[in-house]
Amino acid sequence: MSDSFQMAVVTGAGRGFGRAIATALVAAGTGVVGIARDERELHAVSEELGEGFTPVAADATDEALAQSVIRKYRPGLLVLNAGVMPHMAPVHEQTWETFSRNWHVDTRHVFTWTRAALLEPLAPGSAVVAMSSGAVVAGSPLSGGYAGAKAAIRYISGYAAEESDRAGLGIRFVALLPQLTPATGLGAKAVADYAARQGVDQDVFARALQPILTPEQVGKAVVDLAGDRDAAPAYLLAGAGLRPLD
Repeated sequence: MSDSFQMAVVTGAGRGFGRAIATALVAAGTGVVGIARDERELHAVSEELGEGFTPVAADATDEALAQSVIRKYRPGLLVLNAGVMPHMAPVHEQTWETFSRNWHVDTRHVFTWTRAALLEPLAPGSAVVAMSSGAVVAGSPLSGGYAGAKAAIRYISGYAAEESDRAGLGIRFVALLPQLTPATGLGAKAVADYAARQGVDQDVFARALQPILTPEQVGKAVVDLAGDRDAAPAYLLAGAGLRPLD
């Protein structure tokens, strides 16, 4: 990590990618304010990571929360990872409420924190890593509006980078698009549903995803990208590593 941040904020830090990202950052010497709704999950992370992790049980879409956390902790890094499990069903079996679920959490919270980062603003040299999804590239016909919601996250990150440059704020924005992996709760559910749709065993379906992306790889990628002043605007992350996107 070429830049070291004294403090970072990680949303969705209670499990999956968020927990792995928080773990990697603490190991790199960065204090982490971890935000998630589930207080028990956050407590477990805090027990594991110790004083380097500050748990905040809250709704990451809350605008007042974003403002107060940024003002209180003055983080040099935001990792916007919070999200909700999509409703898994073909489009004609969705309702608008199920189809739009990820827009109301995943996309909204990235918009909220990105806006706060620009308005506050974060200090020059700060970085914002927004977690999008490989579904933006590959599509995701069983997860309703999930792919579209994650595509909007990538766009928001790009728009924010342009505004940071226009205002001379010196805040870097990077979108990270992890590919589907059975190594998280969300990914395991998606693998099971897509395997059933294709009429194959889950292990057979998962072989097409080899090498499997692990949460630990995601944590390392975030640490590396956060400290890379020459990072591209967006990256696809697979088990084989990072690939910059145009």
